Amino acid sequence: MQKRKKRLGDRYDGRKIRTLPPMDYVAPFIMKTRNDASNLFGGSAELGRIENYIREKRKEEGLDGFGFMHVIVAAYVRLISQKPGLNRFIAGQRIYQHEDITLSMMVKKSMELNAQETAIKVVFQPEDSIYEVYHRMEDAIAVARQEGDTTILDFVARGLVWMPNILFRAFVSFISLLDYFGIMPKILYQASCFHCSIFITNLGSLGIPPVYHHLYNFGTCPAFIAFGAKRTVYETQKDGSVEKHRYIDYKFTSDERICDGHYFATAFKDFEQLLRHPEVLDKPPETVVEDID
Repeated sequence: MQKRKKRLGDRYDGRKIRTLPPMDYVAPFIMKTRNDASNLFGGSAELGRIENYIREKRKEEGLDGFGFMHVIVAAYVRLISQKPGLNRFIAGQRIYQHEDITLSMMVKKSMELNAQETAIKVVFQPEDSIYEVYHRMEDAIAVARQEGDTTILDFVARGLVWMPNILFRAFVSFISLLDYFGIMPKILYQASCFHCSIFITNLGSLGIPPVYHHLYNFGTCPAFIAFGAKRTVYETQKDGSVEKHRYIDYKFTSDERICDGHYFATAFKDFEQLLRHPEVLDKPPETVVEDID
């Protein structure tokens, strides 16, 4: 999708939305932070078709390590291609549209308790299929899991931790001020996992249910999704028989200031539909919807 030309008031990481209803311009001044404006939504994905889909990708197509993480990320990328309002963010009490679809995720170097943890940022486009999502995520994770400092975040964080606390606090306040006006240095933007379209965490790898994760007031991330461990449910059918079903629960935390409740409701329904039919993610979307001006 061709990007629009920059205009006065746009940021280097986002396009200013100019045609919103009046109340949408008021909301960021009433609810000043993302945690002020957090909405919570929970759902479940039935795993029958998804597990068959994952097995097909692993065995027949050779996508080693392909799993539910790739499905849920690809579904969210597809969702944004049709509901671009989900990719907006608030900065400086103004509403912007992200330039790209950027995923942030924490990665541990190993599963040892005190292993080093880092963050990856993976950039997607609305036209991406499950295959682009899989390969870009796997490439980024492979780099992040190498020993030592391997990401921009690692190197920037390593330099900052040597600051005395009072200077560190002043530095964060200063870059937050720059970010408010959209002039934070790009190297810090590239390093920051808090400047993204969606933050995701896989708590299923730890064997626990998902949590409603808070949003970060620093940065531009408007949504956080967590999913947990698989669970088994024995459900009684109308004829009195009992069927075994497996589910994964997921939790959304979103910034309600970026779009209205009706928009979020239809988006969540579309997301659930994508998880019920993951095979549609094999091909790019027929059309990509552009956000309002």
